[in-house]
Amino acid sequence: MSKKKNLEFKIGETVVYPKHGVGEIIKVESMEIASIKTQFYVVKMEQSKLTIRVPLDKQKEVGLRKISSKKIIEEVFNILKLKPKIRRIMWSRRAQEYEAKIYSGDPVRISEVVRDLFRKNTQSEQSYSERQMFQVAIERLAREVAAVEKTDYFQSTEKIESILNNK
Repeated sequence: MSKKKNLEFKIGETVVYPKHGVGEIIKVESMEIASIKTQFYVVKMEQSKLTIRVPLDKQKEVGLRKISSKKIIEEVFNILKLKPKIRRIMWSRRAQEYEAKIYSGDPVRISEVVRDLFRKNTQSEQSYSERQMFQVAIERLAREVAAVEKTDYFQSTEKIESILNNK
């Protein structure tokens, strides 16, 4: 039985780790933990000085995945063009729902958070926690859009904001 069989990702490949965002597989390494040899993907996270080791046998569990297709990013842009859906429930409850969407790692669900929390300059002021959550969501989304469209984070952020501002 070959150990290489579960190598789903190649070194140098851009991936999404739902809890942390976009990163790159920099190597596959073996480590012995409690006398059990385990192989890990070493993922360098793009936005933070963070390196994550994901055991090959836990990649599905943590939701490690390839970056989205252009088709999914098109869907993201279409969602951003829609009217925000703000449920009339307490912020703490809404915040939990938004957080679940952000940490799902699903760009479509993250784009719903970005759309719902976006405020034009002319609109009413947001609370600090709403602004914080918006920043986390738009950063996640922009990094994946940048990876898919092969642009940089600033260009993709501008693109997202211009879609939001022009509706």
